[in-house]
Amino acid sequence: MLLTATRTPAVRQLLVALLATVCVLTGVVATDLGSAEGASFPSATPKARCGPGALPEGPVQGRVPAADHESGRAARGYRCNARVLARSGSSGGFKVLRYTDPRGRRCVFYDSTRTFPSDVFQQLETGFGVIAVDVGDPSRPRVTATLTTPAMLSPHESLLLNHRRGLMAAVVGNAFAGPGILEIYDVRTDCRRPRLLSSTSQAVLGHESGWTVDGRTLYVASSGGQTFVALDVSDPRAPRRLFAQRGVNYHGLRPSDDGRLLYVAHIGNDLSGATLPGEGLRILDVSEIQDRRPDPGVRVVSDLTWREGSIPQVAQPFTRDGRDYVLQVDEFSTAGLNNGSIRPEDATVGAARIIDVTDPHRPRVVSHLRLGVHQPLARKASIGDPGASTPLGGYTAHYCSVPYREEPRIAACSMIGSGLRVFDLRDLERPREAAYVNEPTSDGAAAFSQPAWDVARRVVYYSDANSGLYAVRLTNGVGRLLQR
Repeated sequence: MLLTATRTPAVRQLLVALLATVCVLTGVVATDLGSAEGASFPSATPKARCGPGALPEGPVQGRVPAADHESGRAARGYRCNARVLARSGSSGGFKVLRYTDPRGRRCVFYDSTRTFPSDVFQQLETGFGVIAVDVGDPSRPRVTATLTTPAMLSPHESLLLNHRRGLMAAVVGNAFAGPGILEIYDVRTDCRRPRLLSSTSQAVLGHESGWTVDGRTLYVASSGGQTFVALDVSDPRAPRRLFAQRGVNYHGLRPSDDGRLLYVAHIGNDLSGATLPGEGLRILDVSEIQDRRPDPGVRVVSDLTWREGSIPQVAQPFTRDGRDYVLQVDEFSTAGLNNGSIRPEDATVGAARIIDVTDPHRPRVVSHLRLGVHQPLARKASIGDPGASTPLGGYTAHYCSVPYREEPRIAACSMIGSGLRVFDLRDLERPREAAYVNEPTSDGAAAFSQPAWDVARRVVYYSDANSGLYAVRLTNGVGRLLQR
């Protein structure tokens, strides 16, 4: 990269200034220049202070060392300001969703596989597909339905729920790009028994997706298949394609509250590492789709990159004090992008960050959510821990969520080998870890899922690919962060 290749400080500073000027004038590319130009690696988020009832980790935040497996300590699990109420099933995928239907029935839905049929042996025990669970009593979850239509057998990361309309959708996908059969289910009538409304090929290819808040538009991206599609689902029984684009490598898609902007996890087509613009956050103007203009266009508003990135996964929007933010998370590590040329212990972990998108032309990173084990020296020391050496898991991140979009003070992230991590967001510029639960098996933990929230009961749900669905209650005052 030009900036890092330039050795003369004065010339380097001039180039930074010129680049910043271009960004301001064009409004197309905004870059976290501090990270791109020699700044120190982001620090780990301060560790949680554990109250009564804890089974805390060792000195390195998020690590489960091989010695703990050998001694039997890991089998007891790790917890801090949280306790496991219940566990259900024996496998889990990428999403956990929660919904209360109009009659007050409380349900959780989770996909049971990472990539079908990779978890076949666990699923033979507890069932394939998307599992519907009655959580009227979160300490006694009860499976009420198992959805085994094609998209529910292999939704990959596309399973999402629109709360306003009580609709759940997924497309057939895999780690590259599945055939994209779109299925929409009604969960509003009775969330315990979802009802299939439609199954179509309108999504083209499948991998990830995104609902608008109003529930009228569903976006689908295939990532490796290089497709990006917008669907009108005003009538969920007859979805209609509004827009399709090829040649873009998009991951998670999350619209703004009004549906006129789309926050895109932009993987980029150059997988050799971070470029400008490269892997990061892309903001799209999709107002013509939202307005249902004939032959709508989509415009790139800005791109944001960061040095410590890996594979952008998703950017969840939220607001605070009149400003717009996204909680952006990177999955895995850069070892997965370099054809094995980088060893997992040497790879960069992107983890997660909070980005101010109030001015969509000039997004900026506000702070980071990272664990001690994500830091370069700790990663090198963790080689030999069960599951740590894989480029598609280990001590990395995958999904984060907030309990609601307006004024959240708390977030939760599934950080694969480190389990469920809960963060205090009262100070967005200085977040702190608040709680955690990690239940590793002999193969290590594999917490990939987007967490789901029961605010009233101070419960967080997540799944682990090696051990199923968990209901976790926040304790020692951490649950009070859920209050609005």
